[in-house]
Amino acid sequence: MQWHDRTWQELSRDELYAIIQLREAVFVVEQACAYQDADGHDPSARHLWAADAGGLVAYCRLIPAGVKLPEVSIGRVICARSARGTGLGRRLMQRAIAACGAVPIQIGAQAHLEKFYGDLGFRRISEVYDEDGIPHVDMLRPP
Repeated sequence: MQWHDRTWQELSRDELYAIIQLREAVFVVEQACAYQDADGHDPSARHLWAADAGGLVAYCRLIPAGVKLPEVSIGRVICARSARGTGLGRRLMQRAIAACGAVPIQIGAQAHLEKFYGDLGFRRISEVYDEDGIPHVDMLRPP
């Protein structure tokens, strides 16, 4: 497993394509959710991912405080179907949290993953709401 952490400017075309391909495969196709993935926040974000011999298997983006939310945020957290159940998602989030540093971190989590994120120190700060047809909750992790 090889880990990568790049800014927008550091991404190669092939890396960006692999990121978009995984995000679409999971969020658009698998979850049958038509939504605007290109939301304008990628150029401000750091992109963190894991790849193995078969390609990109886990990904998230880290958005600086004040760009999307008042706090640093972690979003677009995904694991390829082939990597689920291996603990890779937890390792991805641990690396993302460490990369953010000792600051508050906010996420918009799919509601069914509240316990997963809770085990990583996040606490729910909102009621359940609908985002693109999927129940979500806002969660905050203190520094």
